[in-house]
Amino acid sequence: MQHEERLRIWIERGNVSISQLFFQHYKSLGIQDLDAMLIMHMTAYTSAGNQFPTPMDLASRMHLNENEVSMVLQRLMQHGFLKISQNEDQNGVLHETFSLQPLWDRLIDQIAIEANKVEEESQQNAEGEIFSLFEQEFGRFLSPMECESITMWLDEDGHSVEIIRAALKEAVLAQKISLRYIDRILFEWKKKNVRTMSDVERQTKSFRTVGVRPTQQQQQKTVSVKRVPFYNWLEERD
Repeated sequence: MQHEERLRIWIERGNVSISQLFFQHYKSLGIQDLDAMLIMHMTAYTSAGNQFPTPMDLASRMHLNENEVSMVLQRLMQHGFLKISQNEDQNGVLHETFSLQPLWDRLIDQIAIEANKVEEESQQNAEGEIFSLFEQEFGRFLSPMECESITMWLDEDGHSVEIIRAALKEAVLAQKISLRYIDRILFEWKKKNVRTMSDVERQTKSFRTVGVRPTQQQQQKTVSVKRVPFYNWLEERD
């Protein structure tokens, strides 16, 4: 057989398309490697127009006999990955078909679960780092009461880690490093619906001045210092 003929047959046979997500997550669904291979063969039969391959059909392509194929099919149905449906053709005749839709639904749910788990772990790590950041800026270990206050900001007040970090930065810039001062900043931000870093930037800009234009004598100095007054959050009034 000539090379061109082999290539033509290869193209005409088509390809079997299975999402990469299946290969990445079928193990976490409890699907065995043998079951995954049978699912691939079922998908190949479906792509070729055979919606209900028999155990004999599947066994002809695998190192399994018909009984072993039947056991795999039964296991997939028991675990909720496969179902048998009835479809009506254009002539009104009912035909049984295999449906892997339950598997794809479970796969999407599993991906969502794993994504939420990663997000929760990331959030926990970020929350753990915020305590270390406070200790670094305070130059000492936090007391149990201080740790409880930070925990309340997170759990009860609903402040995000980045908002708390921004409030700490404000306190550091104002040289007023205390939980009371930071708590007041967070209180004012929550009252003004400050939820994102863009909100923080807009809020802080409204309370800071650019500084006084330097005189000609100051401009001639090698080093010039620009004084930037900071807003005192403890003196905030409605």
